Order: sequence, then C-alpha cells, then structure tokens
Amino acid sequence: MLIIGAGPAGLVLGNMLRAEGIHCVIVERQSRAHVESRARAGFLAANSVRILAGNGLAAGLLAAGQQHDTCAFRSDRGQFELNYGELGRGEIHTVYPQQDLVRDLIAEFLDRGGEILFETDVASVDARQARITLRDGRQLSGRYVAGCDGRHGVSRQAVPGRRFQRDHGVSWLALLAEAPPSMAAVMYAIHPNGFAGHMARTATITRYYLQVPRGTDPEMWTDDRVWDELHLRMRADEYGELKQGRFIERRVVDMTSDVLDPIQHERLFLAGDAASLISPSAAKGANLALMEVELLAHALARAVNHGDERLLARYSQDCLPRIWRAQEFSHWMINLLHGPSGDGHDAFFARSLQRARLESLQNSRTHQDFFAENYVGI
Repeated sequence: MLIIGAGPAGLVLGNMLRAEGIHCVIVERQSRAHVESRARAGFLAANSVRILAGNGLAAGLLAAGQQHDTCAFRSDRGQFELNYGELGRGEIHTVYPQQDLVRDLIAEFLDRGGEILFETDVASVDARQARITLRDGRQLSGRYVAGCDGRHGVSRQAVPGRRFQRDHGVSWLALLAEAPPSMAAVMYAIHPNGFAGHMARTATITRYYLQVPRGTDPEMWTDDRVWDELHLRMRADEYGELKQGRFIERRVVDMTSDVLDPIQHERLFLAGDAASLISPSAAKGANLALMEVELLAHALARAVNHGDERLLARYSQDCLPRIWRAQEFSHWMINLLHGPSGDGHDAFFARSLQRARLESLQNSRTHQDFFAENYVGI
C-alpha cells in the first residue's frame, strides 16, 4: 500500500492499515523535522478523538490535550458565550497541536513496522496501475494508492473528477504568538475593521487571526501593528488587555472552498485536503480528514485481507455528503463573522443580516443546539 503525504491523514491511515497487517510505505516531500514542526490545526472534535483513541493513537493526546467547550462572540452590541459542551449532542473539542500529534503518529507508525520516505518528491501517479513515479525517476508500485498530499499535490491531478470551488473573498493573517491565552473561550470578534480571532493552543502558545485585504504581505504587519489591531478589534479597553508575546508564525490564508467529486479513480483514493479544502473558519479540516481515513482504512482492509472491494467502490459516496455538510457550516460561519464595509445599501443590508444571525444565536436555544452539533460534529 502506497500513501502520499505524511500529514495527519496519511499517518492515521498508515497506522490503521499496519494494525491490519498491511504493509505500507508513506512518501513525503518534506523532511521529518519540517513535518514534525509544522503548526496547523489544533482543535480535534469528539469523533476524531474517538478514532485516534480507538486505534491506539491517542496516548499523547489523552495525556496532554486540553478539553475545550466554550466559544464567545464579541461585537459593538456586547459579548455572549456559548458553552457548546452543554448544547446539541453535548460534545466538546480537545486542543492538541497538530505538530505534537504528527510526532506521535510518526513514532507509532515506525514502531508498527511502517516505512516513511522523507524528502522524496512524487512526480506523477498512475491510478490504473497503482504506481507512483518519483522525481528522480524511480517507480514504486502497490495494490492501491492513497493520496493525502493536499490540495496542490500530484494525487488530485490524477483524479478526473468535477472540481467545485468558491472564493469567499476574505483573507486572514494567521499568527502564532508565544503568549499564554488571554481568555478561556475561543473568541470571535466582529469589528468594522474586520474579524479577529483568539484560540488557545497550549499554556504558552496562542493562535490569533486578523482579517486583512486580499494580497496582503504578512511581513508588512509588525508585531506592534498586529497587537494594536488585535486590541482594537477585540475591544480590549472594555474586556481586558491581551497577553502579549513574540509572534513565531505569520502567514496569510485566503478563505476558499474546494471539493472534488468523486474522490477516487481506479486504484487511487484521496483523503484530507486532497479530497476537499475547507476554510479554517470552523476548524473542520483535520476532523474531516480523520473521518475520511477511517472509512478508507476499513475499506482497504476489507479489500486487501478479504478480497471484498464493495466498501472501496462506495468510498466517495460515503464521504461526500459529510464533506458538503461541513462545507455548508463553514460557509455559514464565514457569513456570520465577516460583514462588508462601506455605507452603501448592499453593505448595510449584509451587516444587518449578520447582526440578525448573531442575535438569533445568542437568544434561540434551537439555534444554539444546531450550532453546537455542527461546530463539533460532521
């Protein structure tokens, strides 16, 4: 079995297949040091924790992960909190930085007898033959190939599906600060200058987001400028100063959505961002990936160990409805958090709808239950 990409999707898939006695080779373009230090997602849904724990992959997560059950919304009309752990299905998030999870998964995969080829670039994928060609001309073959190499990887190019895209016209400056969290809740701040977000990662690291114009150069935002704008948009003069520290990451993320249909072709199967890219507005990316690889691992084990390909044949059919549901909620969150600027009638109309959504979320228990179920679940 060949797996392209040593992110959470590829590593969880590889570990699950090794547990079924299936030989796996993971091919990764980056170095091990790079992969194990790459800071990305940190919020794991209840279903993701179940998948990891149920497959013996959650020792670090259960020892060091922080449970999280509250988010807050702040605007010119005040602030309100939602304890989503007491709403909907009563599910919560577990905060565990992706780089820590990846380190755990790599160590476990190698302990289980898996093989990882780091710093190995894949030039093309032959879906019919389940064969990959490396940049140096070597070829590797397996019974199946799993493409977990992201939106711009070669795996997606080998699947002749329909591609559905949406550019939401919103960009975020994504920041990691060497600073303790300033509040217990995930904070979504809505301000005329644009959205600002606060999300705890560890006791000493906090993720921040700032809405910025499309095409922004992140290096133009000095630390002082960022903190000034975060204090302004989060209304720190009303609710308390933010705990500051050095920024160790700054990059611009454009809010786009991208779904491929189908997410399989011949003997090639996609998972993670290779299958569907989702905006980070609702923390769904890694959780979607784990949902997909659980289904794919079961289907591949059934095919390899029992010669039954029926689950593989319906892999896209089983995944895509859940992918679209997550996309819909992410789209709803984008509209909730971002209002247009300007004084025109269209801008006023859109901002009024935004206020109405917030008021409904604040006051309607039915709306809150719907939010909680979709915020944590897929």
